[in-house]
Formats: sequence, structure tokens, C-alpha cells
Amino acid sequence: MADLERVRVEAKNLIARHLDPTVWSFAFDNAKTRAGLCNYGIKRITVSRYLASRYDENEIHQVLLHEVAHALAGPRAGHGPKWRSIAAGIGYVGKRTHSGEIANDLAPWIGMCPAGHEHYRYRRPTRPLACGLCTRRFSPRHLIDWQKREITQAERRRASASAR
Repeated sequence: MADLERVRVEAKNLIARHLDPTVWSFAFDNAKTRAGLCNYGIKRITVSRYLASRYDENEIHQVLLHEVAHALAGPRAGHGPKWRSIAAGIGYVGKRTHSGEIANDLAPWIGMCPAGHEHYRYRRPTRPLACGLCTRRFSPRHLIDWQKREITQAERRRASASAR
């Protein structure tokens, strides 16, 4: 698992190497399902403190390279050819999005399909959903049954503390 202070130092080093550190900054955020973010408006790259504490150092390095490539490519590049070329040029070897672990332990909505597949949501589902692992199209036979669970402040603190 990555040490957050080392992640901070690495992020600042990558910003100094590839971007203007007087313009761009780094911070941790509280995201539960996305690993990183490039905010062009305030010129800040952020990484989820919850997910950084769960990933190894190489995975976090790749997340940082991904976001630095976004900053270099600009807001219109998306994950298109310009971004891919820049990302490869600075050493990024990952995919368009991360497929690593998310902070399921903090998701207030847990769903179960009839086959027993678990699903997690951070917002209340507003419409019926079918299990995508069981069927590629909506099917009432594969409806997910959602249950709300309470996440206590102690659990949130514990997750946040493990992310420090």
C-alpha cells in the first residue's frame, strides 16, 4: 500500500518535471470510485486518499502519470490520440481508466442480484437496475435488490485514518 506522504512527494516531483509548479498543484481528495482527477479550472491534480492507501506505489505512479498527461494535453484532448501520445511519452502504460479497487466499504447502498453478485452505489439508485454480470440487457429476472446501510462516523474516520 502506498504511503500518502510519498505519494505527495512523487506528485510534486512529477508536476515539477512536466508542468509549471507555480501554476499546478497537488492535493488528495475524498473520491471513492475514481483514482485521480485533473482539474483544469484551478490547475490542480488530485488523487483519492482512500484509494491511494489501497493501491501499491506503481499503481499510484500510473495514476499520477495519467493525470499529468491530461494536464499536458489540455481539456479538449480527453483520452484521444493527443492524450495517448503524451501519456506514452511520459511513461504511462495503463488504460484509459483504472480498474482497481474502489472504496466499497464506504458505499451506503449495497445491491444483490438473484445470482448473488454484489453491487455498490454511493447515491440512491433512482430506477430499477439489472445485474450487468448476469445479462447484457435489462432483464427483470436479474433485478438488483438495493439495501441502505449506515456508515458510521467511526467507520469513515477509520477509512480516512488508514488513508493517511
